[in-house]
Amino acid sequence: MRHERVRELLKKKGMDAVLVSSPANIRYISGFTGNESYLYLSEARKVILTDSRYTLQAKEEGEGFQVLTISQERGYSMLLSELLREDRVACLGFEDEAMLYGTVKKLQDKAGIPEENWIGLGGELSALRVIKEEEEIDCLAQAERIGDEAFTYILDRIRPGRTELEVAADLDYFMRTHGAEDNSFDTIVASGYHSAMPHAVPTSKPLEWGDFITMDFGCKYHGYCSDMTRTVVLGKADERQKEIYGIVLEAQEAALKGLCPGMTGIQADRIARKMIGQAGYGEYFGHGLGHSVGLEIHEKPALSPKDETILKAGMIETVEPGIYVPDFGGVRIEDMVLLTKTGCRNLTASPKELIEIR
Repeated sequence: MRHERVRELLKKKGMDAVLVSSPANIRYISGFTGNESYLYLSEARKVILTDSRYTLQAKEEGEGFQVLTISQERGYSMLLSELLREDRVACLGFEDEAMLYGTVKKLQDKAGIPEENWIGLGGELSALRVIKEEEEIDCLAQAERIGDEAFTYILDRIRPGRTELEVAADLDYFMRTHGAEDNSFDTIVASGYHSAMPHAVPTSKPLEWGDFITMDFGCKYHGYCSDMTRTVVLGKADERQKEIYGIVLEAQEAALKGLCPGMTGIQADRIARKMIGQAGYGEYFGHGLGHSVGLEIHEKPALSPKDETILKAGMIETVEPGIYVPDFGGVRIEDMVLLTKTGCRNLTASPKELIEIR
């Protein structure tokens, strides 16, 4: 059971209890999907602290967890202080990377445990989610399949005069009507010179002949995220567009071929970065090669020039090199992969050859 892994972590750290505040970690440990709530775990009990909006939901989803509901008279601070006294907690772990300082101080002031006995766990709870279980992998793969279907759908709806916002809305609508419960993140549709901005926000800019059109989108399936990017050309690509696209595609395919357990995020990133640099576009590849995906769209470890984490089988990573030339345009190609014992399995099936929409 996942909550037992948390208890093992507590024993290892010498803590009596832990307060979980990250919605992703609360969901992972308890099954409860509500917001603005807490999870309390000690050796004696496991409790969901929530408000009346989520009480019934918490009881249904949090099998085996006690549910305590806050009220005007008994808020989170009071409920927590009661639990800490009953369990005789002297040392409490908390998610210092997820909780606001003001919230921590408010709870500390009323909980009766000295500030020095509140121990930050950093990312150690999130680290429990790094290696995906089979059920999680199935959900991630299904979310990515919905994205693949959305890409096929959108190719017939890209034409001059339509706006970036309209194309983004079409992608969102398709995913929501084909099994997605939400978007993984705000859909990116960037055309023409906008495509040189890696995280451009869709605008009312109309699509024009000759535009690069970069589409970065994903959805959630049973809470798990997908992520993919494809870049197409509206009309016939010119020679420079073909050159840049070819470099990015070659770098991405090399990274997919070389990615395997045992290497670090730095080494994985270097595969694509070296090829783009040798082609003369190194200064135009400013972000990392990829990131992990799960209940959150950006998880650790990352495939980046700074991440020394050793990759392991069961991790999910994106592989998304790009070249972004100001006042010209940009290309990004992104797949989501599962690391296996010998390499990686691509969960993204959409074609990657340069598509010219005419």
